[in-house]
Amino acid sequence: MEGYRHAVTSADGTQIGLLTAGQGPPLLLVHGGMGCIASWRSLWGALTGRWRVTAMDRRGRGSSGDSTPYDISREFEDVAAAAASLGGPGDVFGHSFGATCALGAAAHGAPIRRLALYEPPGPQTAPREWRDRVRAMIAAGQPRPAMASFLTEIIGLTEEQVIDLRNAPRDYDVMPIVSATMPRESQAIADADLPSLAASVRVPVLLILGSASPAWAHDITGELAAGLPESTLAVLDGQGHDGIDSAPGLLASELAGFFRY
Repeated sequence: MEGYRHAVTSADGTQIGLLTAGQGPPLLLVHGGMGCIASWRSLWGALTGRWRVTAMDRRGRGSSGDSTPYDISREFEDVAAAAASLGGPGDVFGHSFGATCALGAAAHGAPIRRLALYEPPGPQTAPREWRDRVRAMIAAGQPRPAMASFLTEIIGLTEEQVIDLRNAPRDYDVMPIVSATMPRESQAIADADLPSLAASVRVPVLLILGSASPAWAHDITGELAAGLPESTLAVLDGQGHDGIDSAPGLLASELAGFFRY
């Protein structure tokens, strides 16, 4: 992925790495769990052809730093700091856990013009039994089965899809990210109060949902649609939680229609 590497300092002093490319109105991308800046490769060309795109490495991975103890509110501050670096209220698109972080940033007054959220996870996404099991796998030095459990049991991929994903070329090693972040992020979404965050958002929001996504995504999207002061729903026909890779053109079209000037 081509672009200009730089960084912003979050409220707690943590450095958050950024990659910026393209021309046009500013757009910030916030990736999901197990991801990093490189997660946007499939969409990068379509987005940088329309916007001046900035992608951030969420804390604990890639070019970003970290701090302890972990608190998801620090991630809200990271998104706010990255949004403030755009040079004026810009648009923000968050996928999965990154959508939850973007929602929290908007709820706390980050400089955001419009916000697009692709299936932010909440308590329904991470049942306690699953969290305990994954935490034990990672504590035993087994991030690979933990990742497979997440992809099949939570995201709804088939075993064949997981194998294809495992064999696909990748620009980064996902296993250190799984080990460092999956336990803390699964607990964070189990404790998250998305309806309360939604009630505090004062900007237009596009909720993006895959028609073939897991039941939790449909439930949470419905809750947010009911609780957000101003929202629009876009359903990606035939797609699941992985639409940023499986349908980048369709997703870019939906974003272009919403992030219009």
